[in-house]
Amino acid sequence: MTSYLIKGVSVVGAAPTDLLIRDGVVAQTGAGLTAPDATVIDATGLVALPGLVDLHTHLREPGREDAETVESGSRAAALGGYTAVCAMANTSPVADTAGVVEQVWRLGREAGLVDVQPIGAVTVGLAGERLAELGAMADSAARVRIFSDDGHCVADPRLMRRALEYVKAFDGIIAQHAEEPRLTEGAQMHEGEVSTRLGLTGWPAVAEEAIIARDVLLAEHVGSRLHVCHVSTAGSVEVLRQAKARGVRVTAEVTPHHLLLTDDRAATYDPVYKVNPPLRTATDVAALRAALVEGVIDVVATDHAPHAVEDKECEWAYARPGMLGLETALSIALDVLGPEWDLIAERMSRVPARIAGLDGHGLDPAPGVPANLTLVDPAARRVVEPAELASRSRNTPYARMTLPGRIVATFLRGEPTVLDGKAVK
Repeated sequence: MTSYLIKGVSVVGAAPTDLLIRDGVVAQTGAGLTAPDATVIDATGLVALPGLVDLHTHLREPGREDAETVESGSRAAALGGYTAVCAMANTSPVADTAGVVEQVWRLGREAGLVDVQPIGAVTVGLAGERLAELGAMADSAARVRIFSDDGHCVADPRLMRRALEYVKAFDGIIAQHAEEPRLTEGAQMHEGEVSTRLGLTGWPAVAEEAIIARDVLLAEHVGSRLHVCHVSTAGSVEVLRQAKARGVRVTAEVTPHHLLLTDDRAATYDPVYKVNPPLRTATDVAALRAALVEGVIDVVATDHAPHAVEDKECEWAYARPGMLGLETALSIALDVLGPEWDLIAERMSRVPARIAGLDGHGLDPAPGVPANLTLVDPAARRVVEPAELASRSRNTPYARMTLPGRIVATFLRGEPTVLDGKAVK
């Protein structure tokens, strides 16, 4: 295993120092380090962060390898500064058995670019009718701890209660896609002024807020762990704030696109802006940003959702919802939050790693710590060119936008997956 000496790097925004990486860990830190056997990386002006961790990634394999594979998604993640991603269960077949989650886990290990942690389905086939093999998935080689029907809400309150009770036995988490389906039938975008003007059926904010309110009450009653996926409304923030004040074991995520984009984008009828939950108003965006800083929202999660051309480049009504996110998430965080490195490390690495129980991830570079880290050039600016993305899909809402920051290098247990901004393999 090659040793690396990273010279003059700022660790999470602190004064410049050197990092010696050897045998998969950070062996030494300090100014003026020497190591004749090590490959030297000049990191002057760069910031070292703990490797980013994504709680919400769609890798599409098995079943939709035309849109993404575990390998291509892992490469996109590494280029985005990630060292671990949690892969959602809405594959084909659905990841609702030990066999499927183990397949995804092994594909991640074979790719060797990031640690791929499968998320298991809550219900069989995501149908919302009966619980999937939660215990078998938890006991599998993949050691699943998070379960979600993402893309579908676990709408039946009795079933949701049973799921929360079941996973409590092994301190698991139910991650809910909060959407009351009876309020969103036929919905095409956020319900509001823009949807009325465009004549598109609206997706009301209350459809999200009602499910979150119900589920925090269930989690409080059961004493189990609840995670709320892709929070998108100001009302949801208030429900979460009240729940946390009562000590409910609830965590929540927000996507980069909900921190930056609004429903005004739908006025172009460009399906790249169609996403679930939909882009909301400027008032919602402001509330989400404030909640992220405050900690009411715990993490930034990408909801990276690649789609094949035929599923996205079509009429708005027929387009699949979803956007790419892995390769641009840190840049969006920098754009929204500024160079608040400790906050970025907290929301994009430390907290998501703790929620997912990913040992060795989410740890600031320090002696004895596994060398899962990323080096960022905060002074660089990049123009997002869809054709240059590692994903097999091209449905990025940031095409040709100029964004701050550039991932220079990513290390997974001391081995580089990205060097000089390019994937190593």
